[in-house]
This record gives sequence, structure tokens and C-alpha cells, in this order.
Amino acid sequence: MKTSKKSSTITLDEVRLKYLRDAKHASYAVKLALEEFEQDNDVDMLLDTLRLVAQAQGGLASLARKTDVSRQALHEALSPQGNPRLRTFQNVLGSLGLRMSVKPMRTTAKRASRSVA
Repeated sequence: MKTSKKSSTITLDEVRLKYLRDAKHASYAVKLALEEFEQDNDVDMLLDTLRLVAQAQGGLASLARKTDVSRQALHEALSPQGNPRLRTFQNVLGSLGLRMSVKPMRTTAKRASRSVA
């Protein structure tokens, strides 16, 4: 009689979470997600990356303690339907060792070169 064995494969989410436990990898993933967001404005992908990093770095409860935002509010803000407030987003990034910055769009460089001439 053949006995069926449970698959020992690791899910992609498990691999991602293991990779993102390292602070350098997590920081890189968030920076990359922000760069991609600049290009495609895909908020869902950005929030998904932040949610995965938060899970890998101790979970939403731990992040909630660091950001002074409730776990429920973080869960909602980082969900696919989430729309986090700027302060929440800034607190999440800060707790991950990152900060926001603003820089001119590439099109403004053309305007600046015209005004100099």
C-alpha cells in the first residue's frame, strides 16, 4: 500500500519572509518598491512590500508598538484596499529605518535648463 507524503516544498511567501528578516534585505526591498512606485504608481505593490517586510521584521503587532499606530489600523492601511495616511506611511518607513524624501521630477530639469539659458 502506498502512503502519500506531504510535500516538503517551501512556499514563495515563506522564502520572501525569510529573506526579508535581514534588515539590509528589507531596506533594499522597500527602496526598490519605492523606486518602482515612482515609475508605475502601483500603490498595491508598494503596500504589499511594506506588509511583507513588517511581517518578516516581527509582525504587525511589533510594528504597531514602534509606530504608535494600532495593529488594526496598520492592517487596514497596508491591505490591498488600504489608503494609509501620510503620517502612518512615514511612521512605518521610520520604524524600518527609512525616511521619505522629495525630489524634482525629471521633467523639471528641462524647465530649469530653459530658464538658465
